[in-house]
Amino acid sequence: MIVSPVFAGKRYAVLGLARSGLTAATTLVESGAHVMAWDSRDEARQQLCEWTDCGKVELTDPVAADLTGYDGVVVSPGVPLNRHPIAESAARAGVPVIGDIELFALARGNLPAHRVVGITGTNGKSTTTSLVQHLLECAGVTSRVGGNIGVPVLGAEPLPAGGVYVLELSSYQIDLTYSLDCDVTALLNITPDHLDRYDGFEAYAASKARLFAMQDAGRSAVFGTGDRETRAIAHIEAARRAPGLVRMVDGTDLLPLQKEWPSLQGPHNLQNAAVAVAIVEALGIKKPQWRKALRTFSGLPHRMERVAEAGGVTYINDSKATNPASTAPAIAAFPPAPNPRIHWILGGLPKGDNLDECAPFFGNIAAAYTIGDAGPRFAEILAPHIPVHNSEMMAEAIREAMAAAKPGDIVMLSPACASFDQFRDYEARGQAFRQIVEALLEIGDGVPREGLA
Repeated sequence: MIVSPVFAGKRYAVLGLARSGLTAATTLVESGAHVMAWDSRDEARQQLCEWTDCGKVELTDPVAADLTGYDGVVVSPGVPLNRHPIAESAARAGVPVIGDIELFALARGNLPAHRVVGITGTNGKSTTTSLVQHLLECAGVTSRVGGNIGVPVLGAEPLPAGGVYVLELSSYQIDLTYSLDCDVTALLNITPDHLDRYDGFEAYAASKARLFAMQDAGRSAVFGTGDRETRAIAHIEAARRAPGLVRMVDGTDLLPLQKEWPSLQGPHNLQNAAVAVAIVEALGIKKPQWRKALRTFSGLPHRMERVAEAGGVTYINDSKATNPASTAPAIAAFPPAPNPRIHWILGGLPKGDNLDECAPFFGNIAAAYTIGDAGPRFAEILAPHIPVHNSEMMAEAIREAMAAAKPGDIVMLSPACASFDQFRDYEARGQAFRQIVEALLEIGDGVPREGLA
């Protein structure tokens, strides 16, 4: 784990002892800081005592404590600062509310020489972050992913000299960060999401823009071109940086190569790849290196993940698509050949009342199978355009899609919704899809299946 003398003798409060909070508290204790820590769950507090010496930790809820003189309150990105009382408590004491990414930024000066890539955007962050790491590793550059993906950035040994930390950063994490000066930054896109945490869409976009404001003007930044808000931030950054340090990419130049990338199909993955290529080029990776590496990228679980193929039908788990803007590229990736061929399973806990971003690609859909809380509303939207089955439950949707699909068709879970009405999280939802598909194929008509995950 990363420890640093920069924290020695300082005072921090840590609220929430899940993965990032537990790691942050341990890093601070091991670095010689005075730490107040709290989690409402007994098992979380006990786990902290298993990770470090609890005799060095003040187990007190910082919401009710006197925070005067503290250097920071470390909270999980999941804490809604617009309505959680810790924000008022910290403000009253004049103490900044920060996250583990800010702790990493403060510790950087004592780490072996390294570089940092920061990647944000509403959709495509995880794929692009993982792809950047893959391209670097294939080029012989030691790297590690962190932030909103993988293990907490403080939770592993520092990289050796020359290493690259590749950080996926949500807007929540950026909100809790003040001094992260990345060597390369990237913004994929901005579409409405998480608006319960912000005072409108403009405030959400401004949160993303802060990643670039923290960055020195002499460093590189990469932007997608698909939406007005992303382009606007790119133009602001181009005005304060030297020519060539801001790149806007749409993937047009890579289109002839996309047929070489089995796990990066569709327009959305073309942009993801274009941003990843621009990032690694800014780090010194050359075309022969990244072109070869793109062919071997295997993709991410729950994001356009091919889980099975049987009888000429491909089954795709895209459970990570938790809003319509994230689902739209998935259904765009499979145009008619010559007839519509996607059997689309969608629904869950809705983040909005429409499927507007998906509407341009309704012509790719052979039939839709709606589930969860959003099912009736989505069925109402889709019925004028395509056949709809109001399946309600995942297993029934898969069964109906499997019965209707013909060779060459796609059965795809791409919910355009959060999972919390029926599942713990999108990962549990995707795992359920995989398991049900495998079980139904096994007890079906005897067609052998080929696992592709």
